[in-house]
Amino acid sequence: MSALPTILVIAGPTAAGKTALALNLAEQYGTSIISADSRQCYRELNIGVARPSREELARIPHYFIATHSVTEPVNAATFAGIARDAAEEVSARNRAAGRADLVVLAGGTGLYIKAFTEGIDAIPPVPEGVRKAVQEGYRQGGLGWLQERVRLKDPAWLEGGEGQNPRRLMRALEVWEATGRSIKTFQGNVRQAYKVIKIGLELPRPLLYERIDARVDRMLEAGLLEEVRGLWPYRGEKALDTVGYRELFEHLDGLVSLEEAVARIKQHTRNYAKRQLTWFKKDRDIRWFGPEQAEAVLADVQQRLSAS
Repeated sequence: MSALPTILVIAGPTAAGKTALALNLAEQYGTSIISADSRQCYRELNIGVARPSREELARIPHYFIATHSVTEPVNAATFAGIARDAAEEVSARNRAAGRADLVVLAGGTGLYIKAFTEGIDAIPPVPEGVRKAVQEGYRQGGLGWLQERVRLKDPAWLEGGEGQNPRRLMRALEVWEATGRSIKTFQGNVRQAYKVIKIGLELPRPLLYERIDARVDRMLEAGLLEEVRGLWPYRGEKALDTVGYRELFEHLDGLVSLEEAVARIKQHTRNYAKRQLTWFKKDRDIRWFGPEQAEAVLADVQQRLSAS
């Protein structure tokens, strides 16, 4: 069996500049990019998930972009399988061309990155009745109800620091109710043989928040409200329970003004960025840089490749 490629991970919070850095590094090494974003894979979502532009997609081959419909179930195990196949394909192409055997993996979904680089067992399907019961419990009881249920059922998972993330809490509770096992028992049991180089992008918090707010404004100018209006038939899909879409559906329902919906998008995106940083800062293998330090990143990557 041939050697597996080196995986160059570009991680960090939303709006930190991951796409630009990933494109530059992929060009430098003549390779392709696997997107590690849990929402850019949906064909129906574009503006609100900051999908790379047509020009960027034409510039560098990408994987896991607009590959699924919002009606299809996609999770970390799905991604890990797709990413493995993509890495093997890119590796074979790079070796045949005499290029560096390296694949760029860029995105902000920490669980997807972990699943691919460290391995994840397939979680058995959760019955629809269980999923709906958990969702209804959350609707009625809110975050406090979710936290208490997970604390009772799966306290070991709760210690991982995702106790403020409703989606992760619901997933943990669903798996417990469906299997009687902690979701932790399905994660990380099969370690992949990849050499992994991890780069993290970060900014001072005030500057990051300014960039988030400005990007939300650009999304609205680019037609985000119209995109959300066109997704009305799909609004019950789990994929659309997403920052930027959820708040505008509330506006279209007449529950909040457009101004309030936009303010909520900005706040919820800032909250999400904070959770992303919390996740990635626990990974001691990540070396952190600012988005303006492209040359320093390249030097660091080259040094680590040479040392392998």
